[in-house]
Amino acid sequence: MVEGIYRLMQSDLQGAVNIGCPQYATVDELAAVVAGVSGKKITIKHVDGPVGVQSRNFSNERIYSIGWKSKFDLKQGIALTYPWVEQQVKRAASSK
Repeated sequence: MVEGIYRLMQSDLQGAVNIGCPQYATVDELAAVVAGVSGKKITIKHVDGPVGVQSRNFSNERIYSIGWKSKFDLKQGIALTYPWVEQQVKRAASSK
């Protein structure tokens, strides 16, 4: 992502640009990926409430046009990021 942001800042592109992996994931799928990476078992409970947009259309073509593509899919990205987040949470908890 940092490389994509850097390339974007160096480019002549104007307006909104989507930077990310072109993989669609529902909230349930995201929760399952995080649970799997963390090794934790979770129960997803659905509650009644307003339903938002079912999906959003996005295109990475603008960022691709300046030579950037994501190197990781969702699971790989979570697997790389989760240990850092876990460490930050433990550090914050131990400082209380």
